[in-house]
Amino acid sequence: MSGGWRGAAGFLTVVAKPTSPDARAFVWFPVVGALLGLVLGLLWWAVGHVFGSLVVAALVIAADLVLSGMLHVDGLIDSADGLLPHLERDRRLEVMAEPGVGAFGIGVAGAVLLARFAAVASLALTRISASLLVFGALWCASRSLMILGAVGLPYARAGEGGGLATAFLPDGDASKRRVTAAGFVGLGASAVALVAWRPVAGLAAFGAELAGGAGVLLLARRRIGGFTGDVLGAVGMIAETLGLIVAAAKW
Repeated sequence: MSGGWRGAAGFLTVVAKPTSPDARAFVWFPVVGALLGLVLGLLWWAVGHVFGSLVVAALVIAADLVLSGMLHVDGLIDSADGLLPHLERDRRLEVMAEPGVGAFGIGVAGAVLLARFAAVASLALTRISASLLVFGALWCASRSLMILGAVGLPYARAGEGGGLATAFLPDGDASKRRVTAAGFVGLGASAVALVAWRPVAGLAAFGAELAGGAGVLLLARRRIGGFTGDVLGAVGMIAETLGLIVAAAKW
């Protein structure tokens, strides 16, 4: 169990005690994502009765960064520095492993955080149930996309000593099937929750999230031949951001 639920919670959040995760932790990624989204949805609703939309958005974005330990933002920055410039494949992987931050990483992270802030500030959710459904579903779907990307693409650092994602890699067909099933269940639950919120807007937000996550995975497949832990973090950030933007549209 320590490698499953506790492994996922300890890796994806700063709330749980860190443990040594293994492939079983991947199965719990959508659940942990959903719980994190529910906390943010509750925060959005609670502070909205006290502060204006800009302050609410700032608090929600900050809370997300704190609770996740900025893990996915770090992945987004490293992925932008490695995937976007004109580099050879091996050099891309080297750049993504370096601790420094380049212009691409700074620019992309700034743009994504600004977009998330604006989207959260623009959300028009009139009931607490709506805020819980939207945040819970979007954060669940992003983690579901992460694990589906991990089983659907080759690991780009295989044979190079591995990286942060090495411990999570499924170690057999049965393990891959469990992870794949968990990913699709997470996506299905997210879609149902968003449709329950608002059918048209919910489906549009869900589609935008899928497109964003798939776009990052396809870019990584083309540029480095597969995924890394950083790529999965970028998948989550881009997917959630596009989902939030569409959900905040004037429907």
